[in-house]
Amino acid sequence: MSASSVVLLPYAPSSVAVARKRLRSELTASGVFESVLDDVSVIVSELLSNALRHARPLPSGQIRLAWAHDGETLELSVTDGGAMTEPRRGPGTLSSLGGRGLGIVEALSEGWGVRHENGSTIVWAVLHTPKIADSDLSRPSTGLPEFGAFEDITNGPPGGRHNGDARETAPTRAFPR
Repeated sequence: MSASSVVLLPYAPSSVAVARKRLRSELTASGVFESVLDDVSVIVSELLSNALRHARPLPSGQIRLAWAHDGETLELSVTDGGAMTEPRRGPGTLSSLGGRGLGIVEALSEGWGVRHENGSTIVWAVLHTPKIADSDLSRPSTGLPEFGAFEDITNGPPGGRHNGDARETAPTRAFPR
């Protein structure tokens, strides 16, 4: 299933929360994991906040948030009226008051970049979005996969023997395959 939206937002700080809520609602309905939604929320907040802080609005006086979700990949983009400088990742030192936003976007996404079209600047980010299986959508979501998805955890140690040693640990994986 593919879904996309474009939202024109007022050039105002209150738009950040409105955008987060709308995007989160749509992605929740399409079955995206809660932990991915948290990353998406941070990325959208950073991209919109950067546009509001460093760039001009579009000629309409607004900024544009767009997203396209194809089931496994989500592309987010924020379009503004451009600025005197190019969006770039800053050093983000411990003592700096700012400059960490695009570093955070870089850490949480598969990639990000900047493109220019018709006098506007578009900053985009792409994320991998594993989904909850359609059969699981009827159950309340905790945002985490079921333990049954991890065969190596539910079946016990290899060989089927467990000697009761509390220091023994089961192998784990971050995501089911």
